Amino acid sequence: MSSFEADPEVGLSAPAALELLEGAPVALGGPRGFAVTRTLPNRQRRMVGAWCFLDAYGPHDLAGSGGMRVGPHPHTGLQTVTWLLAGEVLHRDSLGHRQEIRPGQLNLMTAGGGISHSEETPPEHTPVLQGVQLWVALPHAARDMPPAFAHHADLPVVDGAGFTATVLMGEFAGATSPARCHTPLVGAELALAASAQATLPLRPDFEYALLALDGAPVIDGVTLKPGPLLYLGSGRTSVAVATGSAFRLLLLRGEPFEERLVMWWNFVARDHDEIVQMRADWSDRTPRFGEVRGYDGAPLPAPALPISRLVPRGRVRFPAG
Repeated sequence: MSSFEADPEVGLSAPAALELLEGAPVALGGPRGFAVTRTLPNRQRRMVGAWCFLDAYGPHDLAGSGGMRVGPHPHTGLQTVTWLLAGEVLHRDSLGHRQEIRPGQLNLMTAGGGISHSEETPPEHTPVLQGVQLWVALPHAARDMPPAFAHHADLPVVDGAGFTATVLMGEFAGATSPARCHTPLVGAELALAASAQATLPLRPDFEYALLALDGAPVIDGVTLKPGPLLYLGSGRTSVAVATGSAFRLLLLRGEPFEERLVMWWNFVARDHDEIVQMRADWSDRTPRFGEVRGYDGAPLPAPALPISRLVPRGRVRFPAG
């Protein structure tokens, strides 16, 4: 884990400068695993509100490959948010849920004190897979809550001024998702037609980021292609978006998350000793994480802990200057 400095104060008098956060390539399951681009946590910035993790993948042509295959693994202190643009993913968890997700649907798993799950491309599937998985850090009051899973097949869609928004989490443009949030945040997929322009409404007391899912929208003069995450910061009441071709954009919003966290492997905790216990509970197969049934393969082993103690960090690495 990188060292991050104390959080800067959020000033609402002027919008923050745009930050382009480049993603890192990651292979899930090892060097030959399923390729994703990880933009959160980032070298400069660990979180956007309570959003603390963002993997984007695809479009992957699944011809001649097994697609996604992530064996049973544990989580604590977070929610996983799965959103597809193309293809299918089969979720199994230690609560006994078996749920296939398709584009336009939301899988929301709340780890709380502990849960395990697997994710894979089902045997019968369409030829292309593309999507995102995000994590939301649970606040202190909810981080040890009982685990839960919800599948939302119907999400609210609202037409704004020049855009259409599907609201995954929270409330945006007058529409509210049925997904349960534990901190004030928003996740929404925005779609704009070719040669369209739009002004997105923003709240100055929240921080925002945008991820191009396809196309190349121009945001306040910055062309955003799939890959990097564009951090807008706080202090904005709106942002201008324009495009030559049609595109889809993921909007993330959140109240700045002030708690300091230790994020290691699949765990979100508050100190090193908690991480040590979580790893031991998974390695020893204690009842804490339960058992995923039906997955054809072994659970993922926990990696070795670092030699030095893990230190709780704030949401940014460098103070504003």
